[in-house]
This record gives sequence, structure tokens and C-alpha cells, in this order.
Amino acid sequence: MEQASLGTGGDGHWLDDPAHRQFLVRDALQALRFFDASAGDRGFVTLDVAGQPLPGDLLELHTTTRLVHSYALGQLAGRPDRAGIVDRGMDLLWRGHRDGRHGGYHWAIRGGEVADGTKLAYGHVFVMLAASTARLAGHPDADRLLADIADVLDARFWDAGAGLFRDELTGDWQPFSTYRGMNANMHGVEALLAAHEATGEAEYLDRAGRILDFFIAGQAARNGWRIPEHYDDAWRPDQGYEGNPMFRPAGTTPGHSFEMARLLLQYWDLAGRRGSDAPRQARLLVETALADAWDKRGGLAYTLDFDGRVARADRYWWPVTEAIGALAALIKLDPQPGDEERYRRMWRFADARLIDHVHGGWFPEPGADDRSASGQFQGKPDIYHALQADLFPLVSALSHLGRALADTKPLAS
Repeated sequence: MEQASLGTGGDGHWLDDPAHRQFLVRDALQALRFFDASAGDRGFVTLDVAGQPLPGDLLELHTTTRLVHSYALGQLAGRPDRAGIVDRGMDLLWRGHRDGRHGGYHWAIRGGEVADGTKLAYGHVFVMLAASTARLAGHPDADRLLADIADVLDARFWDAGAGLFRDELTGDWQPFSTYRGMNANMHGVEALLAAHEATGEAEYLDRAGRILDFFIAGQAARNGWRIPEHYDDAWRPDQGYEGNPMFRPAGTTPGHSFEMARLLLQYWDLAGRRGSDAPRQARLLVETALADAWDKRGGLAYTLDFDGRVARADRYWWPVTEAIGALAALIKLDPQPGDEERYRRMWRFADARLIDHVHGGWFPEPGADDRSASGQFQGKPDIYHALQADLFPLVSALSHLGRALADTKPLAS
């Protein structure tokens, strides 16, 4: 497969460079072609690096929802959903993951049966994201799903006093831990902003603002512009906590700083661009994470201690994609010296070490020798992060990504 040019040289921004934009479109289309195979004969499947189904048929809620969201974005951008992933995923969410007895959505299903009935805020906010993007794409079942998940999140997970989402309950809604986390709330912001963009309802925007204020103006500002990941039930940082090595690692996670910075700018844009704190805070989050986590071999360290020292040096694909999105947002808004070179550096590393130019999609991590490694992940876990890294730079707006993609149709052939 012929490799497209990352972009031309010169002093201009790659966001405006036709060669770079062509590269982004090509990468997005190759990824969508690769992940078409996720719609297997027996339902959604996880793919190996060559695009073949991996053994086992466990399907977790975030996998289903991210596929729906990603392919709905692809539809909005002008690429038909040839594998029917949005239709199949919306049906699977309603008839498979949804708990018809107790309400809410099961974390994992296998062969049509419940494999893990735990109710996690992390998975539920992705249901809202999928429903919102499907609504923008005109799916007929989106309103039903969005109304249901909005009610569940409000009744079961939203802590109105704190203005934050609680994390985890049993299948019949009994609390079984006092854990509270940033990750579910960060993706809660993503989902709430998408729901606001899809419906115009102010409550979604207001709740997103409360979450952002707690974690950025509150926690990040008090912790050197690094965001503590884990909290107790009084919303106090728990620096000693360590859970699932992928979803709840110890310390701080610079990749999440990039995500939160981009989401903060999206919120600020939607809320009328009031004040200058959001752009300043977003830049502090991005610059701190880049200074702490950039690896001299290229890529970004996965986790840090609370003073910014590298804790886990593993270099995964998704922090690079989120750095790309955050840097693109800063360049769109108010480019500063160094932003362009950092943006180009991320893409050069991704192009050389992460993007699969043979099959499409991104490898999840380079090993110590900078070849594709298989450690935390098997195969290619998802399209979600990398596709958004391609699509964010293709539109000029900070918010209303779906609408901007629908207006410009960058992926249309």
C-alpha cells in the first residue's frame, strides 16, 4: 500500500496543508475499511493486527458504543457504513447490553447472554456518546436510546451535590465500592457535550461544565497541572490507589490531560467563549503533559508519579492520538511558537511506529525496539481514538464536530 505524504515543509500549518489533509483522509478511510470486519457473523468481534477475529466472543460495552460512535462520525463525514455497524450496534445496545429487568446496560455480553452485569459509569457514558452521534447521523433509534441513557445516568450515577458521576454499582444497582474516578467523568464530559450538540439541551452543557471545573480549575490547578485519577467517596484524591492496569493505573495519566484540554476548549466554545481561563488552562495541561511524558525515542509515557516523573514508560497509541487532538485545538484557536512542531512530531512518530500502512488502523504500542509489541493489548483494540485524531484536524471548529463533518464531507469519494 503506497504511503501518503504526511505534509509539505515550510512555515505554514499542516492543518491547512492539502498534502497533510489528504494524509488524514487516507488514514481515516483505511481504518474504516479495516474495522469493517468488526461486524462478524456472530456479532461484533475484536480484530488481530491483520483484521481477523481474535478468539473468544466477549463483548464489552465500550467496544460496542465506540464502534457506533466512530462509524456514525464516518457517515457524517461522507463515508457510507458498508458493514452496517451503526445499525447493528444500535440494535445490540438495545437488545443485548440493555438490562430489561433492572434498567441500565450490562458491562459485557457473550453469545447473547450476560457475561458481566456490573453497571459502570464508564460504559454508560459511552452509551450516551453513541446515541448522540447516531442522532446527528439521523439514526431512527437514536432518540429512544438517548432518552433512556439520560434517565439512567441521572437517576443512578449523577451525584448532584458534587456535580460528578459516581462510578460503579452491581447489576441491581447496589453500591459495592467507594471508588470515584476521573476517567468515567472525563468521558462523561465527552458524552454530555455530544448530547448537547445533538439536542441543544442546556442541562447537558451545564453538567459538563461542573465536571470540568472540579477536575481542572480544582484538582489540576492544585497539582501542578496534572490531574489525579482516583478518589474516595468524598471526592478526595486517593494517591495510593491502583486498579486495572489499563483503565485505572496508579498515578496520573498524561493522555487524559490532552483529552481534558480538548474537551475544555470544546465546552468553552459551546458556552459562548466567556473569559480567558479555559484557553490558559488547556495550554497548561497540554504543555505540562508534553514536558513530562515525551519519550526521547518518540511517543508518550503512559503514567506518571504525582511529581511528573515517569512511572510506566509503555508507549500506547491513544495518548498520541489525544495529543494530536489537543494540539490541533490549540493551533485552531491561538497558535503559539512550538505548537506546530509538536503537532508534526506526533504525526511523524505515529506514521513511523503506530500506523499500519499495510492493513490499516494503528498498532496499539511499539516495543522497546520500536516494532509492534503485544503487551497490554491483543490485536487492534478499537478505531475510536485514531479516527478522531484524523477527523479533528480536518474541521476548523473547536466544537460541533459532527455538524462540521456533515457540512464538509471530507471522506466522501
